[in-house]
This record gives sequence, structure tokens and C-alpha cells, in this order.
Amino acid sequence: MAKKIISLAIGVALCFSLVSCGIIKKNSNENDKAKIQEEALHEPFNSPKEEISNVVNHVVQKTENLDNTPYGWGLRVLPNHQTPEITPYAMELVKKYNAIFVGDTTKKVVYLTFDEGYEAGYTPRILDVLKENGVKAAFFVTGPYVKQQADLVKRMVEEGHIVGNHTVNHPSLPTLPDEKVKEEILGLEKMFEDLTGQKMKYFRPPRGEYSERTLYITKSLGYRTVFWSLAMADWQPLPGGPEESYSTVMKRLHPGAVILLHAVSKDNAQALDRIIKSIKEEGYEFKTLDDIP
Repeated sequence: MAKKIISLAIGVALCFSLVSCGIIKKNSNENDKAKIQEEALHEPFNSPKEEISNVVNHVVQKTENLDNTPYGWGLRVLPNHQTPEITPYAMELVKKYNAIFVGDTTKKVVYLTFDEGYEAGYTPRILDVLKENGVKAAFFVTGPYVKQQADLVKRMVEEGHIVGNHTVNHPSLPTLPDEKVKEEILGLEKMFEDLTGQKMKYFRPPRGEYSERTLYITKSLGYRTVFWSLAMADWQPLPGGPEESYSTVMKRLHPGAVILLHAVSKDNAQALDRIIKSIKEEGYEFKTLDDIP
């Protein structure tokens, strides 16, 4: 009985740790993030259907047989720099739809990604640090970001970073009908192509929320969905400041890690140079999403 109680206590503590650090996102951060998104996405972009109709026609329309149960991306953090665990069903979907949550776990490589819902003034410094350290990253942007921060988006492209699709208005995709899902993705794609002349090929689900139906649609539109294996509740100020940002990344670092950092975080911006240098000192190499087979 004592052993069962101890096991139960450990399980509860682990679950609390996952939720409190923002890894299980659907229930833990939705209310907090909604306020940020309300401020950031105050000018919704309405995709003109006539401009994207030719693109969506190639997508199979019948998705009624696909599971649309909404899931928030969650994983179990393991000690000693082990690869985090996801549920068997999540792994099944990752494999079926060629999604990404880790890269090459047999080598000391990492993949750095940022989410950009709006600009808080830290992205120029983040880009400076990446350039100084010779690191390429992926930035997942929304419609208002492309519209309001065109110069930063062009700088990302010019400096060799990947710019990924985070939808126009950052909605929970499982709550939308097929056509609205396509409009959110293709509307952002068109904004980016009009600005840079380039295509997008990586997609990160807003709020980390997905279903088999949305993974199917995303893949049908030519995108590869990118989740993550290392993250924290950094869309808001961290209690421990830059030191918490640094220590969390280093503690959870593992071979093949896809690191998610929010670029609205002053703590991340201040800790980034130290994070990159320490990761390299640990013998890791920074790769890009293009390097993941």
C-alpha cells in the first residue's frame, strides 16, 4: 500500500510539473494566452476565398471519417536528458502524418524554434544573437505579425532562417470547419509569399491544439506539422527571470530536441546567448528543420 501511495504521489507531482511548465497547453495556458492573443490579433485578416480557391481544390474534401477529437500537445519530461515521452496515440499520429516533435535522437543535435504571435521588441536582439553565434532557427509567425513586422520577417529570410506558418488569427483549428482551417493556413501563406516571394512548408498548430482531421488537412496542403520536445511557460514573465529560462533549457536538453521559445519573452532574449553557448559547450550542434528526414 505504501508503495502505491508513493507511486501515486510521484504521478501527481509529475503531472503538476508538466502543467505548471506549460508543456500540457490545452488547459493550462488557454486563458492566459487568450488575453495576449486578444491584444495581439486585434486586426483579424479575412482571406479572400477567390484568391485561395484554386489551391484548396486539390485537397480531398471528405474528412468526416477522420477523428476530430481535440488534443493539446503534451509530453512527459524525463530525467537525465532522455527523450520526453508522448502518448502512443500521439506517436501514431506523428508517424502517420509525418509530423515532427523531435529530430535525430541518436546524435547530439538540437533544433531551435520561436513562436511569434506579436512583437514585444525582443526579436531584433534574438536575431543579432543568432547571427553572432552562427545559428539558424525557425520562426512561426501569424497574420498580424507579417502585416505589422514586415521588415523583421524579411530579415529572418535574408539571414537564412526558416519562417513557418502559425495561421492568420491563431485559432484552435479543431474548432473550425475544413474551409476555415484552410483559409487560416493559406491566408498566412499568401501574405508571406506576397511579402517575400517565398513559399512556406512548416506549420505549428496554434496553442499546440490539433486533431487527426487538422493534421490531415495540414499535410494535404503541403505542410509538415512541427510540435516540440522542450518548452516552458515563457509567453509570460518567468518567476526566475533569465536564469529560469537558461536552467530549464539546460536541464531538459536532450539529443534531437526541438526547442520552442516564445520571442515575446524578455527572459529568453536575455538568456539566449548563454543558452546557445552552453548547448555548444555540451557538445551539441544546431541543425534546422530541413535536416530532419
